[in-house]
This record gives sequence, C-alpha cells and structure tokens, in this order.
Amino acid sequence: MSQGNTDVSADRAQACAAGDAPFTPGQAKACTVREVLDRVGGKWSIGILVAASQGPVRFTELERTVEGISRRMLTLTLRNLERDGLLRRTVYPTVPPKVEYTATPIALELYDSLVALTSWAERHRTAIADARVAYDRAHGEAG
Repeated sequence: MSQGNTDVSADRAQACAAGDAPFTPGQAKACTVREVLDRVGGKWSIGILVAASQGPVRFTELERTVEGISRRMLTLTLRNLERDGLLRRTVYPTVPPKVEYTATPIALELYDSLVALTSWAERHRTAIADARVAYDRAHGEAG
C-alpha cells in the first residue's frame, strides 16, 4: 500500500469493482456486505466504535483505550469510520482545537453486537490459543 493511500480498504473495494463485471445482483450485494463487515470488524474499528458509543471521545482518549494502536492507524481508522457514517467528528473552535468523535445512530445500533463479539472473544481467547498450540504441535508447525 502506498504512503498516499488513506483508505485502508481501498484494495478490497477496487477488487470488488474490478472483478468479473458485470456483477449479478447477488455478487454486488455480497461485495458490499463484505466491505461493511471488513470495516466494522477490523482490528481497530471494534474498540473505537465501542468507546465512541459510550459518548463523545477525544483522540487521546482513544489512543489510550485502544491498546496497541499507532497514532497513524488511529487517524486512518477514524477517517474511514467517519467516511462510512459510523462516527461524527466535531471540531470545537478553541485554542488548541478540541476534536471529539461520537457514534452515529447506525453505529449505536451495532453496539450490542460489537460488545457481544468482544465478550465472546475475551471468554474464549485462552481456549483458542490452546487449540492453536495443539494444532501446530500435531501438524509440526511453528506458531
């Protein structure tokens, strides 16, 4: 991906657009659904959306809340979530400028599903890690 590319899903979207055209209605729908799921299910999107669903949140708060995210990836993910209509960015005319991110109604509708998914992952992360180790041992692979 080039330095100038700020849409982290651009390659996927182009693949859908450049695929075996013309799309049948089912292919076009599947492509769109996959793009949406890729965005909201992304590595960083879930944590950001869960945090923003609690009320307005600032960039630095998100940086602390979303463990392991870089400033650049946070910026890109926020921009993409805003572009998709899942976050609203509000800039207050203060010095220095104050910027807050708020979940939109469609993101709030998604909130319960995201919490359920993250809770499931937390409950089962040890079992999944153990299963990976057992699989790798049985198949002679390094993790």
